[in-house]
Amino acid sequence: MNDQLAYEILSIVAEIPSGQVATYGQVAALSGHPRGARLVGRVLRHAMLYGDFPCHRVVDHSGRLAPGWTEQAALLAAEGVPMKDSAHVNLKLCRWAP
Repeated sequence: MNDQLAYEILSIVAEIPSGQVATYGQVAALSGHPRGARLVGRVLRHAMLYGDFPCHRVVDHSGRLAPGWTEQAALLAAEGVPMKDSAHVNLKLCRWAP
């Protein structure tokens, strides 16, 4: 993985305010890679190698939380992010608009 690209993606993730979320595709587009949603996922999976970033604020295009990451829902709930159900945030109410 290209470290410069990883830091570029993670710097965008760091800008997502508490109580809001962005989608993988949204972060990819902001980084100049509009078709790079999976790339964003790979970078976030290894984010701990680069520092402390609010990766829990990134969800898929339907608002679905990351599969297998049980802590994500609790982290978002602590920030007041509205949920549609136990596995989806309500993007209409909390999507970040940079």
